[in-house]
Amino acid sequence: MLQELSRRQFMKAAGAGLGGSAVAALGFGGAEEALAQAVRPFKLTGTTETRNTCPYCSVACGVIMYSLGDKSKNAHQAIVHIEGDPDHPTNRGTLCPKGSALLDFIHSETRTTTPQYRGPGEKAFRPIGWNEALDRIARLMKDDRDKNFIRTNQDGVTVNRWLTTGFLAASATTNETAFLTYKVVRSSGILAFDNQARV
Repeated sequence: MLQELSRRQFMKAAGAGLGGSAVAALGFGGAEEALAQAVRPFKLTGTTETRNTCPYCSVACGVIMYSLGDKSKNAHQAIVHIEGDPDHPTNRGTLCPKGSALLDFIHSETRTTTPQYRGPGEKAFRPIGWNEALDRIARLMKDDRDKNFIRTNQDGVTVNRWLTTGFLAASATTNETAFLTYKVVRSSGILAFDNQARV
């Protein structure tokens, strides 16, 4: 039984046939197959996601870093892409121009990756190990506190103050880290304590 064809259906079918014939006649018959073969795979396939905080300012935007590497022993993973974290309450996936350029910051050849020290009379900084840097900081803080700690004021009231050393905390930390930092600094007697967000 033949089905009646409306004028609209006829025009659609004729137009599709004409278009297909024209594409094939012009040599674009395999265009769809060629396009499908030319599409590169999604560049983040096989990467490892790591959530972190942007180091630039006190806004503390969340970022997602994507790294490639086979995770075998002694294999160095390379960060290949960074974007804003859409689940982070501060930036909700957006990044400023500096945050958007974090990949260049990470791969910069001039980025400082180890502690630097310039001793008395030395003209240039030299790299030192993390253990040496932390031991030196702890030693200098202990010596300064022992020398300048104030137990009581002039009226004999216990004050437990250490006024010769200050502490500047980072703002890109969690509430828990900030609370522990505050407790450590205040329990040592330091009064000069501020946060990067206020500077």
